[in-house]
Amino acid sequence: MEGKASSPCGRPDTLVMLQGAEEAAAAPSKPRFSGSKSAEIEELKSHHTAPRHLCGDGLRGDRAGKCCSPSLQKNTALQSSPECSPLGPVARGLPLMGFVCCSVAWKRVLEWSFSALEMLWCQEGMADALFPCCLLPFRIIRFPWQLVKTKVRRTIEEALKVWSDVTPLTFTEVQEGRADIVIDFTRYWHGDNLPFDGPGGILAHAFFPKTHREGDVHFDYDETWTIGNNLGTDLLQVAAHEFGHVLGLQHTTVSKSLMSPFYIFRYPLSLSEDDKQGIQYLYGKPKLDPDPTPTQPAELPQPDLETNEITNVEAVQPDACETAFDAAATIRGELFFFTSRYVWRLRAGKLQAGYPALASRHWQGIPSSVDATFEDPLGNIWFFQDSQYWIYDGERRVSGPTPTVELGLPASPVQAALVWGAEKNKIYIFSGGNYWRFNPRTRQVDNIYPRTMADWRGVPQEIDAAFQDELGFAYFLRGRDYWKFDPIQVKVLEGYPRQISQDFFSCTPSSNSFR
Repeated sequence: MEGKASSPCGRPDTLVMLQGAEEAAAAPSKPRFSGSKSAEIEELKSHHTAPRHLCGDGLRGDRAGKCCSPSLQKNTALQSSPECSPLGPVARGLPLMGFVCCSVAWKRVLEWSFSALEMLWCQEGMADALFPCCLLPFRIIRFPWQLVKTKVRRTIEEALKVWSDVTPLTFTEVQEGRADIVIDFTRYWHGDNLPFDGPGGILAHAFFPKTHREGDVHFDYDETWTIGNNLGTDLLQVAAHEFGHVLGLQHTTVSKSLMSPFYIFRYPLSLSEDDKQGIQYLYGKPKLDPDPTPTQPAELPQPDLETNEITNVEAVQPDACETAFDAAATIRGELFFFTSRYVWRLRAGKLQAGYPALASRHWQGIPSSVDATFEDPLGNIWFFQDSQYWIYDGERRVSGPTPTVELGLPASPVQAALVWGAEKNKIYIFSGGNYWRFNPRTRQVDNIYPRTMADWRGVPQEIDAAFQDELGFAYFLRGRDYWKFDPIQVKVLEGYPRQISQDFFSCTPSSNSFR
């Protein structure tokens, strides 16, 4: 049977072999299979075996005989249309509008599809026999020049964890020897007949299982790789996408899916239901330990900082409806409010379960109270208390406490910090009715500052916290009130201040608001 792959954009659970590409380009093709389960299995067996790294030797004779196929009636043929082609909007004569894309080995997509279907069309008992050995080593050959190796390693681990969290798979890094997943940052022609094109355009590509370079993931070295921001190309999102290919997933047209072929910066990173269903169709759900033994990771001693551990937490948790917040910031696309030892976490405007929580749950060694915080363009998180600051890379402390005078600031306490601008590359620090513009790369304030709060028309002289939303509006907090600042009109909007508790935490309006 000779078939040609059409578009790789379909759902992983609806993959079928198409008729020739010439026919598919004009109209959707029909599935080759007639619906006979035995015929389907024999057809698959004659061409494919299970991928080597799917935790077993594949479908040997005795196992294959026990397979049973789900009905193919629910499967639909993939359409070879311009909307679903590797060129996407370009094929329809439309500009990409800032999108850049993933380049996978398009022609090899269906090879993996049938191997995956062959293995997955089996009884659950067979899957149980395969999954316990799902340990996949990975290795990083070269690194991007913009990022330190430790950050790259943590980002790669985080990208793989997106998939291991919803499957029985486990990933571990090896420094040498055999690895199922080999990661490299390379340029232009690099030996696989899929050259990169310099900055922009193709960001990365990966090879599916059962191909001559299965498990290889290549990133374009010439991209501006960043972590946690849209000032360049976010490594976490691209890596998680490419690892989906390495594990066998194709592109999808489902909106906001990680496996969309076009890169759009989104935070926080998460799988769509389509992504989750696809990977679990191939590998199953995570295996639960029937008698788990919880372990706590060893922590380095923090002799100069409080441990922030207190007893009877529930008895002293503050109420957001009655709280004046000390600090607020957008971190990894989510909104965090701080007061005393506690933090509230809002995602898409909704308070997340389990919050408020101790801030030390995320940032071990964080000071007992936070006066100001922000996430810089490199993804580092800064915390200020009085006239000192701490820097965290994710949840790991990398420096601090350090005196703020080393940043060019006065010795007086920092009251608030604001990441500002369309590119979110301007940082303002507020203290005592003045503000400074701060450069996190040089770790110095601009020497033409400070300036007075009068520049922020309508904002109080003294503020407690500040942050910017995804639309570019700035929010200034004082007491239990906030002011919304319009970046176009450069002034506070009409109708403010309003209550923080009412608009962010859906509390009943209070008459005790501080003005």
